[in-house]
Amino acid sequence: MQRRAFLSLATIAVLLGGRSVAAQPAGNDAAALFSRSFPNQAGQDVAMSSYLGAPVLINFWATWCPPCVKEMPDLDELSRRHPDVRFVGLAVDTAVNVEKFQRKVQVDYPLLITGHGGISLMRELGNKTGGLPYTLVFDARGRVLKQYLGQIDPKEIDQYLATNLTPAVSAGGA
Repeated sequence: MQRRAFLSLATIAVLLGGRSVAAQPAGNDAAALFSRSFPNQAGQDVAMSSYLGAPVLINFWATWCPPCVKEMPDLDELSRRHPDVRFVGLAVDTAVNVEKFQRKVQVDYPLLITGHGGISLMRELGNKTGGLPYTLVFDARGRVLKQYLGQIDPKEIDQYLATNLTPAVSAGGA
C-alpha cells in the first residue's frame, strides 16, 4: 500500500514538473513543523526549531521524484547565493535512498529524513494533494511567506529571496 501511495505521488510530481504553482495557504500548522525533529543522515535527530532566527527555505523532496532531483542543484546554488537564508531538504524517503542519492548529487545544505510521515506533514502545511516537490519559505519566526508546489523556477526564487527577505521582513518586523 505504501508503494502505491509513493507511485501516486510520483505521478502527481511528474504532472506538475516544470510548473511552480501556489499551494493552499498554510494555516497555523507551520508551528507544528518547527516543534518537530527529524533524523539527519547520521541518524541524529535535528530540531527544526534550530533553524529559526533567520529566514528558512524548506524543500520536501524524494529520490524517486524526477522534478525533485532536477531542482536539487538549483536549490544548492540558491543556498550559496543567499547565505542569510537557511535551506533544509526534508526527504520523504528512506535514509538509505538519501545516502545513495548524495553519492551522485552533492548538496551543501542539510538533508533530513521524514519518511512516509512527510506526506501528512506537507498536507498539514497546505499541500493538500501531497505532491512533490513542495517548497516553503518562512520568516525568521517560522511564519510561511511563500509556497511552491512543483519544480521551482530558480530565477523566481532568487528574485523573491533577494527582494522580500530584507532584515525587517526576515526578522518578522514587516
